[in-house]
Amino acid sequence: MLIKSPSPSSPKASEITPESVYRNRRQFLAEMGLASVALFASGCGEAEDAAATADTGNGEALKVTAKREMAGGETPTPFNDVTHYNNYYEFGTAKTDPAENAHRLQTRPWTVSVDGECEAPGTIDIDELIAAYPLEERIYRHRCVETWSIVVPWVGFPLGPMLSRFKPTSKAKYVQFFTLYDPKQMPDTRFGVLDWPYREGLRMDEAMHPLSFLSVGLYGKVLPNQNGAPLRLTIPWKYGYKSIKSIVRIVFTDKEPQTTWNMSAPNEYGFYSNVNPDVSHPRWSQASERRLGELFKRPTLMFNGYDEVASLYEGMNLKKYY
Repeated sequence: MLIKSPSPSSPKASEITPESVYRNRRQFLAEMGLASVALFASGCGEAEDAAATADTGNGEALKVTAKREMAGGETPTPFNDVTHYNNYYEFGTAKTDPAENAHRLQTRPWTVSVDGECEAPGTIDIDELIAAYPLEERIYRHRCVETWSIVVPWVGFPLGPMLSRFKPTSKAKYVQFFTLYDPKQMPDTRFGVLDWPYREGLRMDEAMHPLSFLSVGLYGKVLPNQNGAPLRLTIPWKYGYKSIKSIVRIVFTDKEPQTTWNMSAPNEYGFYSNVNPDVSHPRWSQASERRLGELFKRPTLMFNGYDEVASLYEGMNLKKYY
């Protein structure tokens, strides 16, 4: 990861008002009844009024069989914000780069291979995989390690049943995921910012938890490339970088697998990466967050508010195993 040390007088990235928020500040403040208050917006770029109607663009619609509210009734972040402020370093390190560059990614044909400690390893085509499971919409909140957060209506299916079809053995204690690595489609990988391919991992009980989700769309439409098309992991109680994009390989293993950000900066990014307000990033606190497009910060919730996963970590020192 490229790290630039700011001068003491420099503002934090999270304190910089995005241009689009600045342009729309008069309307926003008038609606909030705070016309005399200066607008402090998050460094999340391309933010709009959270009450704005989402523009779902021209993406192909997906057939959704069930909708589940799993974000405490919070209003989803506008579609344009979700799709134009992204981390996807294979297409650039600036937050706006993926939306500009990810059109290079060819998402068909696309297959996912599954191997390792399992009885039925194999390769499955993405369209066969999508057809195998009823698609549901889940509205999840997400917390980024950079102190901003969003609420997204994902479309997909639970991870556990998909993994089960490959019959992991008793030796499978962890599962590792790999993103596509193709310098022709992803020219920014030539800079070596990270050790490619991007990889992530979960403990098996985490992977099999009902909240773990594989997303193929958002806002009822096919997943945009910059958001991880055609298949991404969605783990709402962990920091956003755990939700690996554009998956091409899954491996069952008996050992804790390497994960990209932990390899890059182990003192900053742990294997578990659970949202925890009591564990600060070495360069900033994680005790509060600012929802994309909102005025004020809010307290960060343990496990991002998904208390149903707490039993997975009973007895663990979550400051040591961060």
